[in-house]
Amino acid sequence: MMTDTVTVAGIDCGTNSIRLKVSEVSSDGSVRDVVPRVLRVVRLGQDVDRTHRFADEALDRAYAACREFADVLAAHRVDGLRFVATSATRDALNREDFEYGVRSILGVTPEVIPGTEEADLSFLGATSVVRRDAVTAPYLVVDLGGGSTEMVIGGDGVTVPSTRVRAAFSMNIGSVRMTERHLVSDPPTQGQIDEAVADVDRHIDEAMTVVPAGETGTIIGVSGTVTTMAALAMGLKEYDHAAVDGVTIPFDQAYEVDDRFLRMSRADRATYRTIHPGRIDVVGGGALVWSRVLRRVSEAVWRSRGVRLDAFMASEHGLLDGIVLDYGRHLLIRR
Repeated sequence: MMTDTVTVAGIDCGTNSIRLKVSEVSSDGSVRDVVPRVLRVVRLGQDVDRTHRFADEALDRAYAACREFADVLAAHRVDGLRFVATSATRDALNREDFEYGVRSILGVTPEVIPGTEEADLSFLGATSVVRRDAVTAPYLVVDLGGGSTEMVIGGDGVTVPSTRVRAAFSMNIGSVRMTERHLVSDPPTQGQIDEAVADVDRHIDEAMTVVPAGETGTIIGVSGTVTTMAALAMGLKEYDHAAVDGVTIPFDQAYEVDDRFLRMSRADRATYRTIHPGRIDVVGGGALVWSRVLRRVSEAVWRSRGVRLDAFMASEHGLLDGIVLDYGRHLLIRR
């Protein structure tokens, strides 16, 4: 049978960063990158938690990135482009201005997807490359963004396929949101940290009424915060995508690094070349969220099954990969 192929472009526009990827998606399920992901930190969600509006300077940064992406796309023939916008755009009252600006540059209207769809696509992207013999199902994929954090669990691999979503929940907590809402001092005070922990735990409590976290076999963490903190836990002097993708980090090591960088001043964080400059001011907030998720899930697993979950897997594959794979599959079906 002849394998059919489409070339698709995907854009993932989050609260802190915007990413582009161009890939060939084949009917046999394989994906080949034509243009590896291009990342720009634009902080689109600047002050959205407080004002519920996009700031003019944030829109300008996002449009500048879109113009860069337009130049990349002009050099590659694609069968389609899907632009997905997430947490900050869901909350912004002036999102129509953003949609108009993107459409005028890229010729496509951003799809403002709900948190549950974001969770599904992140799960698809993360599990599409996981080695089944290297991890234990069910997989709990956690996508920790700037404005929201998605928790999504799949099947046990026996009664339900491990790559099929069973339950998902999107929490309005993330690196930018926690930093702007609570961690306003530099470095943050203990009182601010305590308030942030209480806020995060309230959201996790709600998520766990929907997602059976106690059944987790493997935690797969995706997004810039998770992979950055994994790289720091590994002691990398500079960020290395290949080294971080698929690495397993013990919880104790993660907790120590997360807490250290949470309490560190921004000037001290800036001395670490492992951290993208656009994440320096908010990575502490993300580290706090990540530590709480790990602790709460491991506690739930112990209470539910008496099993000690003591490590997580970091993945470079998440929402953007899910966008490209899902869109490519839909285009192939239409042919």
